[in-house]
Amino acid sequence: MAEVDPQMPDRARSGPATRERIRLAARERFARDGFERTTIRQVAGDAGVDPALVMRYFGSKPQLFAAAAELDIRMPRLAEVPREHLGEVLARHFLHRWESDDTLQAILRAAATNSEAAERMRDVFAEQLLPVARELATDHREAATRAALAASQVLGMALTRYVLRFPAVVELGHDELVAWIAPTLQRYLAGDRD
Repeated sequence: MAEVDPQMPDRARSGPATRERIRLAARERFARDGFERTTIRQVAGDAGVDPALVMRYFGSKPQLFAAAAELDIRMPRLAEVPREHLGEVLARHFLHRWESDDTLQAILRAAATNSEAAERMRDVFAEQLLPVARELATDHREAATRAALAASQVLGMALTRYVLRFPAVVELGHDELVAWIAPTLQRYLAGDRD
């Protein structure tokens, strides 16, 4: 934990670099401790600034969380993927993303009990999965429903594997898990409703 230099005036510690340092410290702290256990004072200590500076930049703990939780689910380029393999490609992609980003897992844990975290998770999927559903849907009026259902599959898998840790889901290898969820993602995003 960095020490705050009491001799350094706030204006010398402020600026875009300091704001980013605070955001990164918050991202790490939220990922490690979750929303409920993280405090502004801890984040300030991790960033080496006064807690008042954290509040000046971010306003509140929920706003700090929203800034720290800026994430990209890095949707793959699906234009080059054969339509019949979309579910498999997305299942592998989301499995990799959940396993490679502790912040995604932290947001999911927080979303179960915190409305700001839940809103952030909804925003991430709306901003990044909905355009894919619109691109794939033959009936564009169904795109939002298809994206929401695909998100329910991905989030349900993540919740049971990484947060609740259901043994039967945790024990599945990647290929097995993909084989289970890919057909459902395929149907939700590119299949017929029948």
